[in-house]
Amino acid sequence: MRWALIGASTIARQYMVGAIRAGHGEISHVLSASAERAGTFAAAHHIPNFGSDLEEILADPDIDAVYISTTNEKHLSQAFAAVKAVKHVLCEKPLALTLEDAVAMVRAADEAGVVFATNHHLRCSGSHRAVRALIASGRIGRVLSLRLHHAVHLPPHLQGWRINAPDAGGGVIPDITVHDADVARFLLGEDPVAVVAQMASSGLGEGVEDSAMSVWTMPSGAMVMSHESFTHPFAGSGLEVHGTDGSIFARDVMTQNPIGLVDLVTASGREAIEFEKHDLYEEGVRRFHAAVAGEGEPAATGLDGVKSLAVALAVRDAAIRGVRVDVNYGGLV
Repeated sequence: MRWALIGASTIARQYMVGAIRAGHGEISHVLSASAERAGTFAAAHHIPNFGSDLEEILADPDIDAVYISTTNEKHLSQAFAAVKAVKHVLCEKPLALTLEDAVAMVRAADEAGVVFATNHHLRCSGSHRAVRALIASGRIGRVLSLRLHHAVHLPPHLQGWRINAPDAGGGVIPDITVHDADVARFLLGEDPVAVVAQMASSGLGEGVEDSAMSVWTMPSGAMVMSHESFTHPFAGSGLEVHGTDGSIFARDVMTQNPIGLVDLVTASGREAIEFEKHDLYEEGVRRFHAAVAGEGEPAATGLDGVKSLAVALAVRDAAIRGVRVDVNYGGLV
């Protein structure tokens, strides 16, 4: 497959260029709002073509797919342009700033017959898949609660618009809560129905929230507690799943790298759980390539992206209004 990178981003540089090439994909173009930035990125990564004109890049008939990793407010127009050009799309989360726009993106891709995926990398993690398998096999009995701890320190080179630009989709809720929403859906196999929440600016946020806590009600009756922050340098990250017959403790697994520890605790004692330590982004690209070839679905579909955004929007709404909010999935549940 031949790819175009829409966005000369940090995540593209650190993870996606290597993942695409590891999956035998070719990167033929890179786009940035700044042609100079695009040229610098292209030279550093040996990409033959670069520019700042999206229509010009999408006009290349040899491009099969695009990876979108621009700032959040640009995803909508860029995804629509790619779908109109009949290119397959792998888009960073959140898909859009509003639920209506995200739904429209996914429906447009369906009508055009192209694969549309969300880059929720955590469901490609060996640790998360191991936790999901433990739950599905009944090792902890009926799930009572899930605790997600995704409070980290946002490094200076990633701050910028994430901490000071609400119009660009800044804030910890669109940046991290969407990931936690997808993790809960992936692990438990069900969609949150209602949320209560609080958010705050606790050190970095300049006009946007940098910390949030919320509790979600699941259809099964299980409760989910989710904590996200940009301001916790030493907290680590992880998740816990508690059931009637056991508990799962997964530490340092909410990352972009295949690290961390998973323990199962039951009446028999504590058991360390082994898991595959493959590259998360290579696995995501592999699943995307397979979907384009007609072999199954991407690791996270466009619908998954819509639903994670819906939960995040409900969290922000609940925090602003101080009330319990039902999650609106835009008619796609």
